[in-house]
Amino acid sequence: MTDLLILGASEEQLPLYQEARRRGIRTIAVDQRRDRPALRVADEFLHVTTRDAGAIIAALGDRRPAAVVSAASDAALMTWHELCAYYATPYRYPRQAAVVSLDKAAFHAMARSAGVDGHAWVRAADPADLIDAARSLRLPLIVKPNDGSGGKGVHRVDRPSELGRAFAHARAYSLDGDVIAEEYVEGRHLVVELFLRDGAAMFAAVMEKRLVPDTDFMVAGHVCPVSMPGADRLIALVVRLCAAMGLRDGPADFDVVAAADGEFRIIEAGARMGGNGIPHLLRACYGIDNVAALISLVMGEPFDIVPAPPRPSMLRLLASPLSEEGELADLAGLDAVRAMPGVAGLDVYVRPGDLVRPFTESGHKIGHLVTTGASGAETGQVMARALETLRIVVVPTPLLATQGEPDAHV
Repeated sequence: MTDLLILGASEEQLPLYQEARRRGIRTIAVDQRRDRPALRVADEFLHVTTRDAGAIIAALGDRRPAAVVSAASDAALMTWHELCAYYATPYRYPRQAAVVSLDKAAFHAMARSAGVDGHAWVRAADPADLIDAARSLRLPLIVKPNDGSGGKGVHRVDRPSELGRAFAHARAYSLDGDVIAEEYVEGRHLVVELFLRDGAAMFAAVMEKRLVPDTDFMVAGHVCPVSMPGADRLIALVVRLCAAMGLRDGPADFDVVAAADGEFRIIEAGARMGGNGIPHLLRACYGIDNVAALISLVMGEPFDIVPAPPRPSMLRLLASPLSEEGELADLAGLDAVRAMPGVAGLDVYVRPGDLVRPFTESGHKIGHLVTTGASGAETGQVMARALETLRIVVVPTPLLATQGEPDAHV
């Protein structure tokens, strides 16, 4: 019984499969889609949604996996908890951690009860109720699905007249139909990534987000490390929140804004490993492997995380240059970029002929690029050269039948 059941097979979970294969651990992938990139690495595939623990148990029949794991996705967290309990695995993912990761209002309420100051918010399932409740909030607002993730359904509202449209947009991405409106917090957008053991942080890093201009907070990438006043206080704050959500062991990921008043506002929490290529960035910056640590944790094996002195590093998400659906027509320069000094990693999840969607949510990214250097300036220079060399050509879908030459690239 050495099978590792992995919930999800997207590019975010791909590192789990690669590490399991490196160790000789047999993997069973669970996903509702058949086109996921990790399926090329998995040993077995269960075509089942990761949200339905009962269906997964039924699909496995009499077989009992040695361990269950997920990463970089909130959708499977409650299932992770339920399957750990059902199969009595060495690691038991906590239920409360799943609840507050999946429910933004529940997280805010938990943070407040733990003594962590936040920002004002309201939650509603009816547009009229949201509009009425939002009158007590200070504009601008951020409206999003209460159970959403990955930037889906998020909209900034600057005028009350925009609330109805923003509600409809957010609700289209909500499973439970609830929408949350929060006061916008001005400041530096940060991510805190940590790995706990016995309630203490074995490792913690603060990264700064780079946002796509003229979008509602779409993430273009991250830089690491971040030097800023109060970083130790911020890490202590999120460790306290992990304790409140019952998470004593494993990874956690927090979205934070360092506000102009010097305080930190915790926007969201994910009691799981961060996505958008963050494990690759941490490896380049600190020399750690939190993917390997997570697999060891769930398998009940010993592990350690010993970070090296940080090296300035940068991650850029790769995406379509188009604002409409298209087909990947050409992909060139990969080998040249990978051979560049200072390029720590380049992963592309698509192949020529694949459908490529506009970058309106993190799930539509098509790859990531990580660079490093002796300074932040050098790291940025390497990134710029790599992006100039890399050629990703996308043809708009309506033009495929009439045009033979690609018309857009990055």
